[in-house]
Amino acid sequence: MSRKYYEENFKKQLVNIYNQGNHTYRELHEQYAVSPSTLRQWVIRYNNTKSFSAEDNRTDEENRVIELEKRVKQLEMENDIFKASSTTTRQKVDLIISNREKYSISAMCKLLKVSRSLVYYHLNNREFSSSNKDSEIEKHIIKIFHRSKNNYGTRKVKVELEKLGHQVSRRRIARIMKANALVSNYTVAQYKIHSKGCNESKTSNIVGRQFDDRDKLEVAVSDLTYVRVGSKWNYVCTLVDLSNREIIGYLAGPNKDASLIEKALLSCRYSLKDINIFHSDRSKEYDNIKIDNILETFEIERSLSRKGNPYDNAVSEATNKILKVEFIYQNKFESLEELRLQLAEYIYWYNHIRIHGSLGYLSPIEYRNRASFRLVA
Repeated sequence: MSRKYYEENFKKQLVNIYNQGNHTYRELHEQYAVSPSTLRQWVIRYNNTKSFSAEDNRTDEENRVIELEKRVKQLEMENDIFKASSTTTRQKVDLIISNREKYSISAMCKLLKVSRSLVYYHLNNREFSSSNKDSEIEKHIIKIFHRSKNNYGTRKVKVELEKLGHQVSRRRIARIMKANALVSNYTVAQYKIHSKGCNESKTSNIVGRQFDDRDKLEVAVSDLTYVRVGSKWNYVCTLVDLSNREIIGYLAGPNKDASLIEKALLSCRYSLKDINIFHSDRSKEYDNIKIDNILETFEIERSLSRKGNPYDNAVSEATNKILKVEFIYQNKFESLEELRLQLAEYIYWYNHIRIHGSLGYLSPIEYRNRASFRLVA
């Protein structure tokens, strides 16, 4: 698994938030999806040396160990390569090229007394025949990645390349992405049990984790998530159609309350009378007469997750996880108006362009259109 890259300013922001004394490592982990151990390491390093670099925070003993490891590596290389010291120059060049993933070319050239320019001449000659095609694929990968708003990993890039007629392995895609510093924002969602005020309603969970093979607007699921605006917390409520994972309603606001959920419901791009079931977790914000009135008016059946079971609302949790990783963490919002404008642009992209693995690598709108075509046919 590739290592997640975090910007320096993002690290400093989390350290400053922790140093204020109002948040624990676990609370920051739940809000920003950074592990508590990583957060603790950032805080200790930055508070000690004003640097996040491991090198700046090493002890003398750690530096000695690293030097010993380098020496061991050098001895291993010398032992592997020494047997070729009496061979021809061409054989030495072949040996260096074949071992370039394991050892430094410069170090092997020095050990075998071979010119580096000679090695690179032969290396470039061998790679020239495939360089034109590699260059074309590389350009496609870079374009696909940036069009994905820096979110696609190797699996989705591979699917998009196949649409263009290129069969490329994920390992090769990963190598090209690494060479071009294309680091995906996306991380796999890990569902955690969050401590929330609980809705004690006796309403049952009629959805029952049956998230797939649902008809259009049969079930709409909802959840809330946090977003930093200036120096304050704001909130986003989303409404997702289980049939194609489309975000059909949403709203950002300054308060985490039933009014935000009410307005998100009323923002639905489809008629509310077509929704059969509205499902959410048991957080207190969803236990309100405003929401009950909307559901009663449009004859929408209510469904609630079981107490302490976030998996019962897994699709909505996963959608908000993607929203945070791909959108919230990648932007800085100075005002609620700015958040709302950028959120509208992101959700249009999410619904119309972003491919989803759970939808056979189609966008929600494309998936719905294909499903409608099959029904008509």
